[in-house]
Amino acid sequence: QVQLVESGGGLVQAGGSLRLVCVASARPLSTYLLGWFRQAPGKEREFVAFISWRDGHTYYADSVKARFTISRDNAKNTVYLQMNTLKPEDTAVYYCAAGRLGGTTAARYDYWGQGTQVTVSS
Repeated sequence: QVQLVESGGGLVQAGGSLRLVCVASARPLSTYLLGWFRQAPGKEREFVAFISWRDGHTYYADSVKARFTISRDNAKNTVYLQMNTLKPEDTAVYYCAAGRLGGTTAARYDYWGQGTQVTVSS
């Protein structure tokens, strides 16, 4: 079992920044990929980014590439999502997820956090 707890969401103006934090309960995480997804009202959950806990390999959705950065702190069992140059279309509930398969599809993740709201005003 992996428990994930997100924090760091909030209200920010367009062009601003936020850093989301996801703390994972399980050790070791070396066989997992940790991902961030988001879901806006009336829309499907969409992939944002993932990171391999083992080697730090990262992958991003085109919509956030060059603006968002995913990283991990092994000692703290924590994954971060640094979000810069935020746009109103980034408004969504952001979820942290863990899975041994990982990738860009939500179904490939086994564990999910409760989500944290990010609202970007224009």
